[in-house]
Amino acid sequence: MRYADFDQRLAALGALPVHRGRVTRVGLNGQALDSGTRRRHSEHFLPLALRNAVPDLAAQLDGLARVRSEHAGSDGSRLLVELADGQMVESVLLPRDGLCVSTQVGCAVGCRFCMTGKSGLIRQVASMEILAQVVLARRLRAVKKVVFMGMGEPAHNLDNVLEAITLLGTEGNIGHKNLVFSTVGDLRVFDALPRQRVKPALALSLHTTKAALREHLLPRAPKIAPEELIALGEQYARDTDYPIQYQWTLLKGVNDGDDELDAIVRLLKGKYGVLNVIPFNSLEGDDYQRPDPGRIREIVRNLHSRGVLTKVRNSAGQDVDGGCGQLRARAVGTAQTVGLRRMRVALS
Repeated sequence: MRYADFDQRLAALGALPVHRGRVTRVGLNGQALDSGTRRRHSEHFLPLALRNAVPDLAAQLDGLARVRSEHAGSDGSRLLVELADGQMVESVLLPRDGLCVSTQVGCAVGCRFCMTGKSGLIRQVASMEILAQVVLARRLRAVKKVVFMGMGEPAHNLDNVLEAITLLGTEGNIGHKNLVFSTVGDLRVFDALPRQRVKPALALSLHTTKAALREHLLPRAPKIAPEELIALGEQYARDTDYPIQYQWTLLKGVNDGDDELDAIVRLLKGKYGVLNVIPFNSLEGDDYQRPDPGRIREIVRNLHSRGVLTKVRNSAGQDVDGGCGQLRARAVGTAQTVGLRRMRVALS
């Protein structure tokens, strides 16, 4: 269900824009839809037809998603969220009141180091299902920042994601800079985002400065050179005055060499942004591994000393084997399937 459909139903019940806005705001905060204010009860301002329909509306919204399991880690709790049709996505309660949400069940980009990418795209997540992830999290704790970096490529579900961003930035009480749209570089993003009423911050998945290696690691991402992607990000930074976040998953022996660091400095020094290095969330027997802790520290020191603002952002849930896609994979048996496939390849 998209929000526009829900809003039309409210209108059909006689709710004026002010009523619909009120219901949306309290709903996004995880409160009862007929919650009043400190001075006025709902019966004093909500139409009777709408008040009578609240139990059915609430049941419909609650049926969009539920927390199937919660996995607490040292850097935040990862939620396995079950949607109404039984499909599952993951949300992460991040430090400092942040939340990472999923925008697709699976993903079509097929990043070789990502468990979500191994499943392929199963279906899109509707805007109300994206918002439901925020509501579930807010019932557990405060949420003041939402990043669209969970399962899926937000640019491949653009209409639903932009609708969710607009609602969160208008009725959801989240500052626009605290809504972060993460993409591998789909060109539609750079056309659409500057035209939005709510312009989110932008995170670009870079991962390497080498075009050929990037095409290998992100096989179904747009064929765009890293320097061109950075140039597009810089233009968005100028348009919005938001710093760009560049994402770099560190893979041992793949993209952690000194040649990459030299190229990063050439491309990012002086740019309005920050490089988030994300040590790979290693799985036993996986094709990739994370660099040693000493090498990670060395990379950050090297880039800092040469004028590139660099931060280490661990993938939340590593200590509970909850890196993005892993909880869902275990729940549906994909992890076992992938392991057996690798075993057959090794023995062949």
